[in-house]
Amino acid sequence: MYLSGRERKILEYLLKAGNEAVTVKEIAVALKVSPRTIHRDLNNLEGFLAAYQLTLKKKAGSGVQIYGASEGKEQLESALQLVTSTDYTPEERRAILLAALLETNEPLKLFALAQELRVTEATVSHDLDQLESLLAANHLHLVRRRGYGVKINGGEKEKRAVISELIADNVDPFSFVSIIKETIQKKTKPQLGTISARLLGLMDPEKLAVIEKRVEDARSELPHDLADSAYVGLVVHLALAIERLQKGDTITFDPAYMRKIGNTKEYAIAKRIIADLETALDMTIPEDEVGYITMHLMGAKLRNDHPYFLEDSSVDIAVKTRELIERVGSELGTDLHADSALLKDLVAHLKPTMYRLEQGMNIKNPMIAEIKRDYLELHEIIRQAVEEVFPDIDFPDDEIGYLVLHFASVILTNERDIHLRALVICSSGIGTAKILATKLMQRVPEIKQVDNKSMFDLAQTDTTKYDLVVSTVPLQGTANYVLASPMLTKGELERIHKQVRQRKLIYRQSAAKSTEEPMDFLSSLTAVQQYSETILAVMRSFSIIDVDLKSSLDSLLRLACADLEKSRTITSQETIYQRLRERGEISGLGIPDTSLALYHSRSDAVLSPRFSIYSLKEPISVASMDGGEGKMKRMLLMLAPSEASSETLEIMSYISSLIIQSIGLFESGNEKDIAKFLSEQFQAFIQEKI
Repeated sequence: MYLSGRERKILEYLLKAGNEAVTVKEIAVALKVSPRTIHRDLNNLEGFLAAYQLTLKKKAGSGVQIYGASEGKEQLESALQLVTSTDYTPEERRAILLAALLETNEPLKLFALAQELRVTEATVSHDLDQLESLLAANHLHLVRRRGYGVKINGGEKEKRAVISELIADNVDPFSFVSIIKETIQKKTKPQLGTISARLLGLMDPEKLAVIEKRVEDARSELPHDLADSAYVGLVVHLALAIERLQKGDTITFDPAYMRKIGNTKEYAIAKRIIADLETALDMTIPEDEVGYITMHLMGAKLRNDHPYFLEDSSVDIAVKTRELIERVGSELGTDLHADSALLKDLVAHLKPTMYRLEQGMNIKNPMIAEIKRDYLELHEIIRQAVEEVFPDIDFPDDEIGYLVLHFASVILTNERDIHLRALVICSSGIGTAKILATKLMQRVPEIKQVDNKSMFDLAQTDTTKYDLVVSTVPLQGTANYVLASPMLTKGELERIHKQVRQRKLIYRQSAAKSTEEPMDFLSSLTAVQQYSETILAVMRSFSIIDVDLKSSLDSLLRLACADLEKSRTITSQETIYQRLRERGEISGLGIPDTSLALYHSRSDAVLSPRFSIYSLKEPISVASMDGGEGKMKRMLLMLAPSEASSETLEIMSYISSLIIQSIGLFESGNEKDIAKFLSEQFQAFIQEKI
């Protein structure tokens, strides 16, 4: 039986929904056609499904689902992946056309492209018209000449970006990873649909398996979590890079920027990944590729419970973030400063985002249409605020969308007296997970707690501990879960309410018998002890030292180090002096638009954590974090031992965030007032931890 491209898409959509019914309107919106068209196509599909002993179950008010044995559904899914008697949707046809042009450096004839796609030359020509604007937006040029053919001209970096975007738009990345993992385990050739096969045919499956294994190993080495989408993006980037390198297509990376990121943990991990791949694949990979892999790793951070301002020097971003929060809050008529997590979350998100944007590494936001639909006003407010706060950086809509999720998760937060525990399997990053979790808690008052897990961590997660499992991706081997989009549509919410109603009956019956899993009391007590010891060390040694004499930066650093050695905070003033000087040479430490500079270091020569302020009689010129120059009247000095515990680093990072939140106090406040402020904030911090 002939199957059109749209009919195939409908079947794929219904199969993805599993045992949950979806409305005709949901399908129509997803495929960008009218509900009438979907109704007509559904009637045509009933005969096709019968061949697999499957039927379409239609129920008014609930929706449509494919009904039948799981074996039949698996056979249907395999058939859809291998079916050849199908046409392409216009979007798929243009994707294949673009892939063919990017795959070669030689011009292709129009008639050959038309023959491959089984359409007329006029259709191909129209598709090329549609593609020209996309290519131009990515700084690529489409050459079309009679007798010559069609070719894409432009840089290798831009070509790779378009190929990556093509794969992101047309291949479900998480199904892709599952397929690769299956290939590794079973040593079988992966079966993919025609559009997927064409795009992923740009990469060798055997090399993909090698790359995927190395990236999986690198996840545990990173100082932060790796978002699932970033994980897939890195695998695809490396696979594309290796294939194109072997064809002689090399890429260049800005040497100055390479030096700037050369001291990061991500750079060291990227070097190891490249070295391992060179050995495994028996090839030489240029140093420039290390820079791009580093950018991927830097752009892949999820929120830690404590962003390491001390280590990562995120203070320059934090200043801008604070201004962004102020502008958005002012437009909304809401004080957003009360939520300290928002500043930390946004800093953790924006720092790698800035790296990406400065290097032209834009990312796709699969939810942007839903975000703009549900939060159009907030999207516009944030877009304008971003333009004012970051005037020299072009933030595309996809990036603005992720910022909207961060702000929306705070605006929508509303604590309720609820009882059930939910697990969210969310694959698009922490902003997505937070917005979905917040929506669940807002719209389903019975839910008391929401935990977020990566699909890669699912195998190690006991889902039976949760009353409800909600996933944004299909879960193989998991029976009871609700498949939902991150924006939680009306139909999906109804399915969740249905599950909640069922769980409430069980919950009430078993509530008297159930007991909470005992907490690891000793671990908690140890953590609180570490927090307390660090706070005591900081508060007992905190002081503001007035520097009355005219001083250069060099003499100020030497004075501070001599003072620290005398007080037995450090063992070697020369070591710390050199470390602080080197840190200042890597990038400016002056906090933009203030009279403050934040000097910090971790070293074996530091015996205990220390925070001090050096107040100058005469200001000193220092390089600013934003690349400019400022006048420093107060030097904020933070030190920690190299092997400091995570609790100690969290406290030092917390001080960084307090500085940004209360810049005026640290610029002009006296020792007593600042000590009182720190004491109050630390008290609240400890109470929250307890």
